[in-house]
Amino acid sequence: MDVNAFVLAQLPPPPARVLEVGCGGGELAQALDAAGYDVLAIDPRAPAGALFRTVTLEELEEPGPFDAAVAVRVLHHVDPLGPAVAKLARLAPLLVLDEFAPERLDAVAQDWYDGQRRVLAATGADPGGPEDLDEWRAAHSDLHPSAVVLAAVRAAFEERLLTWEPYLYRWLTDPASESHERALVETGALPALGYRWAGTAPASGCARGTRAGRRA
Repeated sequence: MDVNAFVLAQLPPPPARVLEVGCGGGELAQALDAAGYDVLAIDPRAPAGALFRTVTLEELEEPGPFDAAVAVRVLHHVDPLGPAVAKLARLAPLLVLDEFAPERLDAVAQDWYDGQRRVLAATGADPGGPEDLDEWRAAHSDLHPSAVVLAAVRAAFEERLLTWEPYLYRWLTDPASESHERALVETGALPALGYRWAGTAPASGCARGTRAGRRA
């Protein structure tokens, strides 16, 4: 299941109001908008358009409430993490994450990734992702491991879903690698470097989004 389909499966029906944190190029926000959701997507490098705002979560002054917040490969970068998650819990009663577990990038995963990258390059493809994972680790030593992210979101939301997923195929920008990586993950031959999570805020901890609270 791709990211857009996963997020759509977790959200309440449209026209629910959704906050996307760290929207990047805006592909998910546009898909949610097309599905009928009332979307506000934020990112310091957000594209131009009515759906987007070029702010960080810390800078966001939108009062809410939202019906859901979504973050795709974002929270492992956020520092300080605790206040950011607490703000999300105040803004929305549902949090949906697609995340990366950098600490699981072990020697086995690195060997598989390097091999796939060589194969793709040999076929004339232009594989994405880091060329040298040792250099990548040294440059990204500040990323939060999955245990830190999960502890933060579990402190503010009640977990309703956690699945571990293949991830390296996304770095390789090669969808055809997904089935191979997934099969290895499912047999335990490769670690799962991705995870998907959803949780709901306790009823007393967050004002629920309402139709009246949504933008016109």
